[in-house]
Amino acid sequence: MLTHVSQSDVPNMVDVGGKEVTHRTAVAEAWVQLPEALAAQFADGELRTKKGPVFHTAIIAGTMGAKKTSELIPFCHPLGLEDCKLDISMGPAGRVRILCSVSVHHKTGVEMEALTGASVAALTVYDMCKSASRGIVIEKVHLLEKRGGKSDYDFAPTG
Repeated sequence: MLTHVSQSDVPNMVDVGGKEVTHRTAVAEAWVQLPEALAAQFADGELRTKKGPVFHTAIIAGTMGAKKTSELIPFCHPLGLEDCKLDISMGPAGRVRILCSVSVHHKTGVEMEALTGASVAALTVYDMCKSASRGIVIEKVHLLEKRGGKSDYDFAPTG
């Protein structure tokens, strides 16, 4: 059953008034595939473009995105995040790995905040590098885990 649709099929915000405040956490991951020539420029550490340091700027943008999730996703509750951390690193074969971890004590979860933070960081990597190559691909954004509330979730890769 979809929680954001009423019995009369009208979209609405979920009422969390009766829920218990618990410590809620979520971790999301995004991958950005860089073309080989562009990825080679990251080999010595932080890539700088005319716009500035790519990973540092993406960390700031991802944090801002996580904090503004309720302004972007219509039925997300506004949350005063207690913590938001982004870790961005070069993975294998020219892939940039972005992890966004978010936490709050609240009546609703922070999955969308973590996913938004990872997504905005990935978009920022793209934006900051697009002048060097249009072959950049944002490959995968997904939830790795969530804790707190009614149920916990751990992503189980399927092979």
